[in-house]
Amino acid sequence: MQQQQLLKHENKSLKSFIDQKIPSLKIIGSSKPLMQLLSMVDKIAPTQATVLIQGESGTGKELIAHRLHDMSDRKNAPYVTINCGALHENLLKSELFGHEKGSFTGAHALKIGLVETAHGGTLFLDEIGEMGKEMQAKLLRFLQEGEFYRIGGKKPLKVNVRVLSATNKDLETEVKEGRFREDLYYRLNTITLRVPPLRKRLDDIDHLVDHFLKSDLWGESKVKKISSEAQELLKQYDWPGNIRELQNVLERLKILSDGDTITVEDMATHIKFSNKAAVETSDYLSVTALYELEKSHILKTLEYFQGNKTKAANALGITIKTLYNKLSRYDNVVTH
Repeated sequence: MQQQQLLKHENKSLKSFIDQKIPSLKIIGSSKPLMQLLSMVDKIAPTQATVLIQGESGTGKELIAHRLHDMSDRKNAPYVTINCGALHENLLKSELFGHEKGSFTGAHALKIGLVETAHGGTLFLDEIGEMGKEMQAKLLRFLQEGEFYRIGGKKPLKVNVRVLSATNKDLETEVKEGRFREDLYYRLNTITLRVPPLRKRLDDIDHLVDHFLKSDLWGESKVKKISSEAQELLKQYDWPGNIRELQNVLERLKILSDGDTITVEDMATHIKFSNKAAVETSDYLSVTALYELEKSHILKTLEYFQGNKTKAANALGITIKTLYNKLSRYDNVVTH
């Protein structure tokens, strides 16, 4: 009875924690690749099928997993997640399956594992490709039998849990090279969802930029605008870190840039993109290219207003002082 009360309390606490987090879990965009993915998600969500979510780091695999849970009949039950690559195998085993009091040195009390905590709900195993072979065997048995043993336990425990998993690895290759069990692979991927990288979702960048500029990840930065030239340049970068990299870039710009509008020069000054020495002809942003594009835009604006710097500054969304500072860096430009 005491054990059941403990489990109920942990479930309630977990559900409360998740409920507080749900408002920030948004899938942003309307591109064709994203809409095709979400259509699949919505068809799969009401089923009990195990789902393997594949995609590069930073693409939002965890958001897809949460949507599968939120649109299922388990939505009011616990949603439990664990990063399989963040824990040593012995600790991962204890976190997932729990342990009995006295089962090993330091086990001073009964521990309810995440599998048990997720009873009636969803268990999301992130970075499943990092799981060691011993844990793979234990997870396979759980998926096959629907039961498990706590560490040090003598009797099997049954739970009703839907298992979702995610990886940034090619598990088929991992299977062929002997690092991942083939039988577990087929148990996990009754259905496989592939999350497209950001470079395949360029139409979503405008939506993502708008969302991240209005959000406040660090609790310190102001809501800012971004110039059309700077926003267009974001679409020319390959984004190897995907949405997570875009979010970090924009948060940094919000904090470090001057004025209310993020410009091309701000990007060149404050952002070191993850590519190495980029060139203008590549798919990446070059600091030189950024500088030259802004210079061209400023000079064309100045020419349009027939040299009237006040009107040009207003049109560019910068102060007259900032305009003079920029012009002073350009060769053969009269600044008086």
